[in-house]
Order: sequence, then structure tokens, then C-alpha cells
Amino acid sequence: MHTEIKQVIIASDHAAFELKEFIKTLLTERGIQVEDMGPFSNQAVDYPAFGAKVAQAISTGAYSYGILMCGTGLGMSMVANKYRHVRAALCNDLFSAIMSRRHNNSNILVMGGRIVGKGLAMEIVNAWIDTPYAGGRHQTRIDQFDGMGTCS
Repeated sequence: MHTEIKQVIIASDHAAFELKEFIKTLLTERGIQVEDMGPFSNQAVDYPAFGAKVAQAISTGAYSYGILMCGTGLGMSMVANKYRHVRAALCNDLFSAIMSRRHNNSNILVMGGRIVGKGLAMEIVNAWIDTPYAGGRHQTRIDQFDGMGTCS
């Protein structure tokens, strides 16, 4: 089993809090260190603040990989992709998770807590972690958009 991912920074909103807790356990069981940026309960919160914490950490290089979750995943992916060097991929299915790593070298996995159940989320996370970046012809495209963004 291939994985270069040894450490992940993670956050959610209240809608995906339970899924975040489940994913943290999965990652820990795989021997992956997890930094949880919150929230720490299912009390209502605004997702942009939590998405920004993870995206900022990826953008600055403090972390190489992150996972974000909100109700649909749409809001978190929009927030995260405003940051330079962030390639956040909304993956509510296995194929998208695999291709986001293989062709796009995604560094943040985003899922919708109201879209995917725990079983599918577990498969998505495992596929995302285990799929290596193919490089080659895909690197030219990554180079074209990797530096784009409005936040640093």
C-alpha cells in the first residue's frame, strides 16, 4: 500500500463534525498524525474560518495535506481554493478522489458530510491517501495554476 501522507490537518463545520471525528479515528489507525483545527462540538459555526485555518497551513507549507468537510463540501472547497498553492478537491465519490491525486496532485480533500456516509467517506479517504501523483504531463498544468490565488 502506497502512501506519502504521514500528517494531515483537518477541520469541518457543525454539519460535518461527526464525520470529521470518524475520519480522525481512521487516519490515526492508519498511523497518520492528525492536527484538528475544529470545531470541537456540533454547535453551529461559520465554515469559512475553519476552512481558512487549514488552507493557510497548506499555503504556507506548515502542512502538506489537509481534509475539510462541511454540509456539501462546496463552501469549504471555495474557501480553500482562494489560497496560493492549495489544490482542494471536492470528492464525494471514489473516482474523483483517485483522479484528484493522480492527475491534479490535490493537497486538500474536501467532502460533504451531508452527502457521503461514513462507509463511503472511509473509502474516499483511503483512496485519496493511497493514490500517488502521476507527475509527467500533469505537472505542466499544475505549474500553470499552482501559484494562483488571492490569499497567502
